[in-house]
Amino acid sequence: MPDIRHRVVISAPLANVYEAVATAEGISDWWTRDGVKGESKVGGTLAFYFGHTDPAAVMEITRLDPQGHVNWTCVQGADEWVGTKVSFDLKSNGDDTVVMFAHADWKEPGEFMSHCSARWAYFLLSLKSLEETGKGTPFPDDLKF
Repeated sequence: MPDIRHRVVISAPLANVYEAVATAEGISDWWTRDGVKGESKVGGTLAFYFGHTDPAAVMEITRLDPQGHVNWTCVQGADEWVGTKVSFDLKSNGDDTVVMFAHADWKEPGEFMSHCSARWAYFLLSLKSLEETGKGTPFPDDLKF
């Protein structure tokens, strides 16, 4: 099955980057300010809103490890997303944190997967900006393309 994969180096401590990807509050500062609802705990779900009354995606949290691992499984959203897995694997590298991101197990590659790959890259750079400058560009303040 095809995967989306990205690597980003962030000049911030691993603990800070972990909080930004592991908590609803942190995620709202780099991915969507429009709404992140749910409980950040293994077995819980997070619902992500992007300009509509219904969530664009609902993720079940399958792993939360402050040592640098956050994993989700999509349980609701676009047909292409349901059943896919999202992971943030973090490792310290001096004063930096290396983020290895994957959105895995797509049924097949296609235009929507390519679109999502570009959007994930954009939002990972929003995460980088948030951690390095204090300001991310989450939805609805994101660049539209």
